[in-house]
Formats: sequence, structure tokens, C-alpha cells
Amino acid sequence: MTPIRCAWANPANALYLAYHDTEWGVPCHDENRLFEMLNLEGAQAGLSWQTILNKRARYRIAFDDWDAHKIAAYDATKVASLLQDAGIVRNRLKVAAAITNAQAYLRLCDEGSSLDQFLWAHVDGQPLVTRWPGDAPPATTKLSDRISKELRHRGFKFVGSTIVYAYMQAIGMVDDHAAACFCACQAGRS
Repeated sequence: MTPIRCAWANPANALYLAYHDTEWGVPCHDENRLFEMLNLEGAQAGLSWQTILNKRARYRIAFDDWDAHKIAAYDATKVASLLQDAGIVRNRLKVAAAITNAQAYLRLCDEGSSLDQFLWAHVDGQPLVTRWPGDAPPATTKLSDRISKELRHRGFKFVGSTIVYAYMQAIGMVDDHAAACFCACQAGRS
């Protein structure tokens, strides 16, 4: 018997199903993955998540496994190389944002904090479990507005409220699985 999933989970794409079933809405506290997902959500702006998910493995290679120290030091030669890499989204602003985000992330760490501490403090360390009417989550919330504003203030790029809300879903700060989805019964899973 096929489990019931959220309507957006594309059954024709194994990567997408695995992402829905094992990552989306699952609390994440791994710094490297938090940094990766922040940048991937920004790269997705104007595109489908499926496009980014299909390019995720190449992104990891192209961006040095999301090592913020390496990314923060990228020079014009590395940027030119990235802009020629068909395996990622070749958008100059999005590539530049990843570099800027690495620098902002390192400043956050220099302050004695981390993405994990910064983000999860907004929800007292516990995911917000929501079941929206009609199972359609909003594009933004007051919380995503606030986090977006704080991230921009800290120098992060491609962190508008819509991107931040998608990010919050991706890292499990919010669990917006549809009420009938088999993952909804596993709230707080890790």
C-alpha cells in the first residue's frame, strides 16, 4: 500500500520523495546542512525546488561541501568557474549571495553563535507543528518575516520572508505536512 503524502511530493521523482519522507519537516541541528539549505533555498528563488534538488549533489561538489571558510574566500576565478558550471544555477547574484552568506555565517560564529542557536532560539528549540486549513501552508508568517529581517541585518542575502519560510520547513523548524500525510504522525522526528 502506498503511503499518503503531501500533495506536492512528486511520486515520479525518487529524490523528491526521499526528500519529503526523510528531510522536509525533520528538525535539523547540523551546522553544515543548515548552511547548505539556507543557500539552496536562496538558489531556488524563481525556480522549482525539484530543479534545485536535482542539482544538489553537484552543488555540494561545486561549493566545496558547503565549507563556509572556503566559500568566504572565493575569488573572481572561482566565481567565473561556478558561472560556467551547468550543474548549478548559473546566476551571478545567487553565486555572490553564497559567498556573502558564508562571510555572514562566519561573523555569526565569531560572535560565539551558530545557525543552529540563532534559528532554533526563535522557536524555543522545538519545531512548530502546524496543520493548515486545506493543508496549504502560507508562503510567509510573522516569524519568517522576523527571521528574514534579522538575517538581512546580519548581512545574509536571498533571505526574503518566502525563502526563509521554505527554509524553516526544510530544516524542520516548522512541520507543515498535510494532516493526512504519513509524516504528520511523526512530528518532531529526527
